[in-house]
Amino acid sequence: MPSRNGAAHVVTTSRTYKGREYKSHLLRRTYREDGKVKKETLGNLSHLPDHVVELIKGSLRGVEYAPLEQVLQISSSRAHGHIQAIMATMQGLGFASMVASKPCVQRDIVLALVAARILEPRTKLATTRWWHSTTLAQEFGVTEVSDDDVYAAMDWLLPRQDTIEKKLARRHLQRDGLALYDLSSSYVEGSHCPPATFGYNRDRKRGTMQVNYGLLTNAQGCPVALSVYPGNTSDTATFLPAVERLRTSFGLEQMVLVGDRGMIAQTTINTLSTMEGMAWITALRNGSIRSLVDSGALQLSLFDTQDLFEFSSPDYPAERFVACKNPALAALRAHKREALLVATQANLEKVRARVAAGKLQGEAAIALAAGKVADKHKMAKHFSLKITSKAFSFTRSQEKIDQEAALDGLYVIRTSVPASKMDAAQCVRNYKSLSNVERAFRSLKTVDLKVRPIHHYREDRVRAHIFLCMLAYYVQWHMQQALAPLLFADEDQASKAQRDPVKPAKRSEKALAKLSRKTTEEGLPVHSFRTLLAHMGTIVRNTCSGPKTGAVSSQFQMTTTPDPLQRKAMELLQKIAA
Repeated sequence: MPSRNGAAHVVTTSRTYKGREYKSHLLRRTYREDGKVKKETLGNLSHLPDHVVELIKGSLRGVEYAPLEQVLQISSSRAHGHIQAIMATMQGLGFASMVASKPCVQRDIVLALVAARILEPRTKLATTRWWHSTTLAQEFGVTEVSDDDVYAAMDWLLPRQDTIEKKLARRHLQRDGLALYDLSSSYVEGSHCPPATFGYNRDRKRGTMQVNYGLLTNAQGCPVALSVYPGNTSDTATFLPAVERLRTSFGLEQMVLVGDRGMIAQTTINTLSTMEGMAWITALRNGSIRSLVDSGALQLSLFDTQDLFEFSSPDYPAERFVACKNPALAALRAHKREALLVATQANLEKVRARVAAGKLQGEAAIALAAGKVADKHKMAKHFSLKITSKAFSFTRSQEKIDQEAALDGLYVIRTSVPASKMDAAQCVRNYKSLSNVERAFRSLKTVDLKVRPIHHYREDRVRAHIFLCMLAYYVQWHMQQALAPLLFADEDQASKAQRDPVKPAKRSEKALAKLSRKTTEEGLPVHSFRTLLAHMGTIVRNTCSGPKTGAVSSQFQMTTTPDPLQRKAMELLQKIAA
């Protein structure tokens, strides 16, 4: 009797007809009948998609299939791409060895805190909870770290600040090079922090104490050193200590220091003149400019044919002056002054109406009310007030307004650098490079790193916190430089060094084209640094598990495949070198 049992299988054949390949899939069974092996076609599977045919083949071989959700489970998903980006930057910079030459737990915590400050600036307690939602804790080896461990690491970091800053100075400051310095402040929560005092509040947070901190950078704005001062310390009192650090701690006895007009005062200049090799660049205050105009040293008629010229004055021996006039800035100041004059005049008119109506009488009372509104917009100097016990009138002091208007858009750079080392145009460019320090303060305080508000109450913790923020900005600064081709940033540094130092800065043609397209030349979308970092964070590391085989766990990790933009960003960051 014939046997009809046998093994089923799929036979795939192909043939070419008129240059086109045709495949056929036949479901066949092999069986034995009367001692002979025979084959039987059970069905034609050629109409099925290839992947379905492969499933049938697998099933016939004994492979068991099940729904994916029953076989594969994802136990955790943590953002990873932005962590990877920061780690690549730190590795290229040799950042770990810069913090400490030997590995230790405290160094790992400091590196993790720096990365967290760039990605998600929070309080230290919130940070130790947040970083477990990403791969940061795992990658930096801080999975078991508590907030107390974080504070201990900050206490470990502060004594190393001087050593770290010396390493930064050797790397980023050169003999006879340029160094930028400026001072800012941040408010402190609470009322029991030793360095926190009331002072000139740059954050416009009335009624809160603050600390001041001075930042020293190279010409490009890369941070090198930071000093913390009580909140009532004046700008000029912090400048000479920064100079002394350059000379003694960093061993740089020939430098050009750039500071704004409120930083490098005459007393500071007198001291700097005794330090051989220490040159400086600053700007004159308006009162000093007026004095130079009145003495004839600064002739405003020269601006009829040029917007920049160099001159000297016998009142300032061994110094150079570069006068600049920006028409756009002049128009802006004239418009603003007229708006303030109109607003002040309207307020004075209200006072006049009250006096005329008999609601305000007495010379002292009228003077008090008029003086209050006249100085609200700092325009009292431009009005002449006439007050009696029962009358009040006012007129504009046009002569004083015209005198001030003559200096609109005018500024004067003052320097001790000889012309043989730096021409007039370069003096102006170098002074304007202070905007790099101002950009660093914006990043530290508001845009990115959010150094404020300061929640620490111990002086050493406050200093360590601000220093951590500076280190975070150091890493971020290098990331932004490397990622510039993918950001809304002007990459043409050569044109920046040659552009007109007086006229408003303009983007290069390449940068304008990138801004217009919103894409790079390769077609990749252009981002801000924050949005690019967020996009990098969409690369996720998934912890997955499949069915157990005996006692062996089948847990494994899968990371999101980077898209073209993410791959390009990592390529750029991996080119960073110390």
